[in-house]
Amino acid sequence: MRLNKFISESGITSRRKAEELILQGRVTVNSKTVTKLAFDVNPETDIVALDGERIKPKKKYYFLLNKPSGYISTTDDERKRKTVIDLIPFREKLFPVGRLDADTTGVLLLTNDGDFANQLLHPRNKIIRVYEAKLDKELDEKDVERLTKGILLDKRKSRFEKIYFDKPKDRTKVTVECIEGRNHFVKRMFATLGYEVKKLHRKSFAGLEADIPIGSYRELKFSELKNLIQNK
Repeated sequence: MRLNKFISESGITSRRKAEELILQGRVTVNSKTVTKLAFDVNPETDIVALDGERIKPKKKYYFLLNKPSGYISTTDDERKRKTVIDLIPFREKLFPVGRLDADTTGVLLLTNDGDFANQLLHPRNKIIRVYEAKLDKELDEKDVERLTKGILLDKRKSRFEKIYFDKPKDRTKVTVECIEGRNHFVKRMFATLGYEVKKLHRKSFAGLEADIPIGSYRELKFSELKNLIQNK
């Protein structure tokens, strides 16, 4: 990890200010002054100090929330609406990994690790999202084919990876898999073909399922976190 990034992620200052401190000769690594901005450190083994006082890495936290309806996926809201942060009373500042609409329920990750969040959300990693949707009318077989082969959305070809029905006789309840993270993606895909999504629940994200009651949360297990990191 770059030295300036290590300092900023420890929570004591911004990355730009960290660069100034390094250039001023106020930062040491393993008791040796470092003034090179491109210097790399190992957060696990190197001892970094500012003006002789050791800088400790900021502990990273990772939570899975089974989001209820009525909460917006942001850290605060100028209109004073309820946010997902209100559901996790925690001493560290957290933020959601991506967003779910206020009326959408299901799996939402929250963390204080920006790099982790960015990696999961980057399109190249093709993270699978699984949604259960309740439509206003039965989904036609021809539209299943169109949605999986691809339709134009935002002037570019967009598609669901898979579409299937838990109960074949009820084609208003449909499960879709996609790798898209655009706002309102599932709702807008169906709306393009004349369907309204009445209810939407994210069943899983990156293989993590909502295995806890609605409105509750838990920390990710080490095995889950390790698997996410390995597959990014």
